[in-house]
Amino acid sequence: MKATRHAAPQWNRGRRLILGIPLALVAIGVLALLAFALLPGSGGGGASAEPAAASGTATRPSTQPDAPAGDPTPATAPPSAATPPPSATATPSPSATTSTPKPSGPPASPPPSAATGSARSAPAPASPATASLAGRIKPGTGYQGVATSYDAADGNGACSFGPSDDMMVAAMNFTDYERSRACGASVLVRAANGASVTVRIVNECPLPCAPGQLDLSHQAFGKLADLSVGRLPITWSLLSPGTAPGTMSIRYKPGSSQWWCGIQVIGHRNPVAALEVQAGGSWRQLTRTDYNYFLSPDGSGCGGSLRVTDIYGEQLTVDGIAVKPDVVQPTRVQFARH
Repeated sequence: MKATRHAAPQWNRGRRLILGIPLALVAIGVLALLAFALLPGSGGGGASAEPAAASGTATRPSTQPDAPAGDPTPATAPPSAATPPPSATATPSPSATTSTPKPSGPPASPPPSAATGSARSAPAPASPATASLAGRIKPGTGYQGVATSYDAADGNGACSFGPSDDMMVAAMNFTDYERSRACGASVLVRAANGASVTVRIVNECPLPCAPGQLDLSHQAFGKLADLSVGRLPITWSLLSPGTAPGTMSIRYKPGSSQWWCGIQVIGHRNPVAALEVQAGGSWRQLTRTDYNYFLSPDGSGCGGSLRVTDIYGEQLTVDGIAVKPDVVQPTRVQFARH
């Protein structure tokens, strides 16, 4: 009985041992598979994304704010062992270490009015092609016409300037004379043969002088062709001459007084667009005549401050000009060149 009772348990223990070995092997294999799946770079799909996101490597989005535009110190991602930070390998750009600001050119020279004129001058330069106060004769525009010639005597004419220092003068056709707006303009005249001459408008060429026509003094016409030619096809354009005849001058018309006056501007570089007088605390624009005087029929502003505007919009204020009829009184101002 004892022998039978003890034999059975020994057989059962052996059977359990035999059955336990395969189960242990299966468990070890499952654990190995799980460990292999969890290894970095094993291609385990979504299981490897979480560890990478939590590890703070270069694949993690930076939480630093983006650098403002133009900031010389841009934001960088946290350093990673797999991907060195750009600052560790980047080579500084030569332009970043050696470039210097390029000069934009020499400083602009102040206009002559700023150097010689009144402190009350208020220049407002504009592009020659867009001078808003110009009449029919516009800067930057070429005109075609015909040149004729006349005996200009001493160079005086409808513009009432008086005798000219030289005889390089001309009369503008009736249409482009435009009620004396062309008076004092410098004009470059070119002939088809290549000859050219610069003249100053001092007179009016009455009808039938056609638009575009210039009646040159004999002396000026002779610079282009022989006087026997008679009529010469030309092109011409307005100039803002580099050499001005000193500063501008003011002249009161004969017969002017504190109750009535006519005022004229002489020696201006650019054509005059308007003349104003200061009266009652404000500026009053005077009416221009075809003989190139600005009239104040009721005496307003006669003997007071004057403001002269050219076709480019530059305004020059003149003080201290007394009512002295037919006397040329110099100022300290001149329009800028364009």
